[in-house]
Amino acid sequence: MNSSEIQSVKNRFSIIGSSPSLNHAINVAIQVAATDLTVLITGESGSGKESFSKIIHSISSRKHGAFIAINCGAIPEGTIDSELFGHEKGAFTGALDSRKGYFETTNGGTIFLDEVGEMPLGTQARLLRVLENGEYIRVGSSKVMKTNVRVVAATNVNLLEAVNNGKFREDLYYRLNTVPIYVPPLRDRGEDVLLLFRKFTNDFSERYRTKAVRLDAEARDLLMEYPFPGNIRQLKNIAEQITILETDKELPISAVALNGYLNPVQPSSRKALVPIRNSEESANSFSERELLYKVLFDMRRDVTELKKLVRGVLENEKYGGEILKDHQELFSSLNTPEPVISQPALEPARLLTQHPRQVDLDRYSDERSEIEDVIHVTAEEESLSLEDKEKEMIIKALRKNNNKRKYAASALGISERTLYRKIKQYDIEE
Repeated sequence: MNSSEIQSVKNRFSIIGSSPSLNHAINVAIQVAATDLTVLITGESGSGKESFSKIIHSISSRKHGAFIAINCGAIPEGTIDSELFGHEKGAFTGALDSRKGYFETTNGGTIFLDEVGEMPLGTQARLLRVLENGEYIRVGSSKVMKTNVRVVAATNVNLLEAVNNGKFREDLYYRLNTVPIYVPPLRDRGEDVLLLFRKFTNDFSERYRTKAVRLDAEARDLLMEYPFPGNIRQLKNIAEQITILETDKELPISAVALNGYLNPVQPSSRKALVPIRNSEESANSFSERELLYKVLFDMRRDVTELKKLVRGVLENEKYGGEILKDHQELFSSLNTPEPVISQPALEPARLLTQHPRQVDLDRYSDERSEIEDVIHVTAEEESLSLEDKEKEMIIKALRKNNNKRKYAASALGISERTLYRKIKQYDIEE
């Protein structure tokens, strides 16, 4: 994508700035607009995410169709299903007539779901069905309806963290995140801050019919160094305040005067919107390993209990003593202390603190040393199938949680995606 095309889009949508990170985001939006792929726009609040949804719609093949922007966090949980998918007459108290939802009225167009991370879990399941099959059902109806809508979603929260906390569906996250676009915060856009400030102050001076504001060199440096937690929205508010409140506009605004409009900034506790992928994959593999350790320990415990039971039966039988004498090696492990074999830490402490579903390592610290015994000492004796045991645990977890994968995965200590893969691997019927 050449710079002239990017500049043309900037002019058309009044986007100010030339930072490489901004140009990259616009470039991705232009390229994905020609497709029907679902797009997830991430970025801090006030960074201008909605502008990118308009870019995608306006230069796509759906540009003549409807475009609607929905703030999922602003719709009450009790009515959001009706707003998005419609309802039938009498579906709930106050439903005096049938109503079309946004997915029906924007058929053939684009729907922008802002703050999608605030969407209730039940609505997330309905949205996933729309994304996968283009199907939905009105509230209070059993008739399946079809829609051809492109979905562009946006969020200012870490959706992966929301997934790990059980507040957002993992399958929906990966379905929405087909093409990610990251809108950079204002503090990472360099001299774009000065360009935007000049644009805003000029606009406000025309609106209020006053002279435009100018900054001296120190004030410009101060503006560049300020982190702008509220991003473009905050900068625009500051520009409007200065335009109205500064009476002497003959002289440039000093750094001291400008500092009076800048709120003190506390150390940021904001977490990265998109965690490093390698860390996520490592955490998932660690979770699977913990499950395998637990399976092996359960196997070891079951075999030990079985040995005790058999020995007890034989001791009370007429010829049991002779059998025990001839096969002492089978029961020797019940009479001797179990060796403890040290092993290196499986994962760095840093990774353990990042893992979404923390495993109680203290609980299994002794179990791990016993697992080494299983692997190195009694592996030939205890030849039960690990895969069969794992399959059995998964089936039990599913049954216990009424076949709800999210809760079953949580009980097993693995991700829902890993559980789905295991279900397919073992051909488990839900």
